[in-house]
Amino acid sequence: MSFNPDLPGCGMTRRDFVKLSVVAGVGATLAPDLWAAESTGEILRRPLGRTGEKVSVVGLGGFHVAIPGETESIRLIRSAIDRGINFMDNCWDYHNGRSEIYMGKALRDGYREKVFLMSKIDGQTRSSANKQIDESLKRLQTDCVDLMQVHEVIRETDPEKIFAEEGSIAALQEAKKAGKIRFIGFTGHKDPDIHLKCLQFAAKNGFRFDAVQMPLNVMDAHFRSFEKKVLPELVKEGIGVLGMKPLGSGAIVRTGKVTAIECLHYAMSLPTSTVITGCDSMRILDQAIEAAKTFKPMSQDQIAALLDRTKELAAKGEHERFKTSTQFDGTAKNPHWLG
Repeated sequence: MSFNPDLPGCGMTRRDFVKLSVVAGVGATLAPDLWAAESTGEILRRPLGRTGEKVSVVGLGGFHVAIPGETESIRLIRSAIDRGINFMDNCWDYHNGRSEIYMGKALRDGYREKVFLMSKIDGQTRSSANKQIDESLKRLQTDCVDLMQVHEVIRETDPEKIFAEEGSIAALQEAKKAGKIRFIGFTGHKDPDIHLKCLQFAAKNGFRFDAVQMPLNVMDAHFRSFEKKVLPELVKEGIGVLGMKPLGSGAIVRTGKVTAIECLHYAMSLPTSTVITGCDSMRILDQAIEAAKTFKPMSQDQIAALLDRTKELAAKGEHERFKTSTQFDGTAKNPHWLG
């Protein structure tokens, strides 16, 4: 993949990119003065790659927000928006569609216009993807989703399948032409080499993703690292970086080696467009808001110290079970979703 320093909306020149430095031999981060953000109220906003859109430095995770039930889910979503979070994450399969249904109800009464709405589909065939796209739009009560992503690109064969003639990328491109979606991305949590393979398939097919979602946290920096392998490629190509699992579904914080705020600040200190975090209660939402309000890019010394604390724990991926087990693989448990 070639680097184009003139990509609109990228927010980073070739000279900036080469300043990406290796900290403590593992984590890549930007010098603090490089990753500037626009302040809107008290939540910072950053460019989403080359899309021209700006999104809140923290994004609201769609899975966890539906856990407490419809009434509280709606309250959490609207509170997040009222307090400056504009990036909404969701997925066709979360809670058998309830996550999208709750979010659709929460985005009534003028809230839809205040957010950048993202959802995901599992279908890897044109027909299954088309069906899931339409179902998501109906549940979310919108004519257009800002970003639709292929969910769980986690198997070696997935990139080839989604880029096949009758694959889901064809369906997403058709949906974009029809005005159902604005931008296209993909997600995965298993192996950075699979992400790289998907980017390579895109390049071979003359296609550029608008955004890519992947785990970015203090443990990832040490083990099967998306930060080290994939993040530089996305920055070079001006592709929006969606960080997820900043707390490792809570496992990282439970080690006692690092706080939730430190985890969030670490992921925000990378060249992420947004860091998606799960909030299933007002207390956890408050935590995410606090992290966004108090964020200042961490120095290289601060990051080195943080990574030194977590290096031994991270060595075998024990606190990133989404990489080392099938526990988090929804499509492995439900292969019929793939089509």
